[in-house]
Amino acid sequence: MNRIVIAGLALALMTGGAAAHGKKKHADKVQMVPANLDMVENEFGKTGDPNKVSRTIAVSMSDEMKFEPSHIEVKVGETIRFLAANKGEVLHELVIGRTSDLMKHAVLMEKFPNMEHAEPYMAHADEGQTAEIIWTFSKPGTFEYGCLIPGHYDSGMKGSITVVN
Repeated sequence: MNRIVIAGLALALMTGGAAAHGKKKHADKVQMVPANLDMVENEFGKTGDPNKVSRTIAVSMSDEMKFEPSHIEVKVGETIRFLAANKGEVLHELVIGRTSDLMKHAVLMEKFPNMEHAEPYMAHADEGQTAEIIWTFSKPGTFEYGCLIPGHYDSGMKGSITVVN
């Protein structure tokens, strides 16, 4: 067999599980940010250090396509531990970003609805589960969070985060 074909098959086998969950459920515990996760920094903040959490904010996600609370205020420099609890019976996610970022992610979710989330500002939780995001807000502004499972965001499953000095 041609070496290129063999390499292509090996790559396909190694990456096949990275894009989708299939029917597999998340663990029954809080989804933690992996210790080896690279630091991410963007327009709305950066990966938070778990040892420097300023406060914890519980966010519930429901099948009524709502987040509670739907608005959060934080200060520049605060490191927030978000505990996103899925109170519903279907998969939900919490993704933080600018509206344009969320719209780009929504397009990907339409194409790959079971995709894995590897960014530290994204987490999803199966029914009855809780996901965790630790994020440091480094710039003032108003940002959004949403559930981009197809149909959820359009049904109103979104909220806002105001970062003040």
